[in-house]
Amino acid sequence: MIHVLIVEDDYRIAGIHEEFLEKVEGIQVVEKVLNGKEALEIIEKEKIDLVLLDIYMPDILGSELLQTIRSLNKQLDIIMISAATEAKIVGEVLRNGVFDYIMKPVKLERFMETMERYKEVKGKLAAQKELDQSFLDDYFGYGSSVSIMEKQTPKGIDPLTLEKIKQRIHTLNNGVTAEEMGMEIGTSRTTARRYLEYLITEGEIKAELEYGVVGRPERKYHVKK
Repeated sequence: MIHVLIVEDDYRIAGIHEEFLEKVEGIQVVEKVLNGKEALEIIEKEKIDLVLLDIYMPDILGSELLQTIRSLNKQLDIIMISAATEAKIVGEVLRNGVFDYIMKPVKLERFMETMERYKEVKGKLAAQKELDQSFLDDYFGYGSSVSIMEKQTPKGIDPLTLEKIKQRIHTLNNGVTAEEMGMEIGTSRTTARRYLEYLITEGEIKAELEYGVVGRPERKYHVKK
């Protein structure tokens, strides 16, 4: 389980971020705080793995708080979520080592993409003693760029969303419906079905009709074996 602290001075936005995190398996929100002082208190007494940190807060800039957090716990991971666009501030944040920087207003798909990538990286770091170049390429964003350049997808099919669905469906041994996949990745049933049907045309998955006790049969998608 990954334990997350949300540091955001607007409680409504903090609530939205918490709702986003509820869609991610293996994530637990420990606390939501409104300023830097409260954030440091939670970090000192609770088990925290990841901090979602804003820049503009009433008592301290997030860029300054980041340095204090690093001095308290070098193992903590940070994802900045802010409306700050000033090159000086953003540059300072990047030099202090954040996993990602997401600009407000946050889009669900962008948020989910970051969280899934974070989970994958954290899992690999914990499971492997040695890492290869492909892992580092993925971490620093080269892997995604290469795969997008290598294969062009048709209009309406986003390569990153497609890759997310491909990775997810391989973990579901009993198959998945379009509605279930939509819930998994934070999209509508219609959008999920479009991607799943595209994967069928690519020969990567298959679909079968499954009959329940009542109602119409469901179209369920499975990885080809």
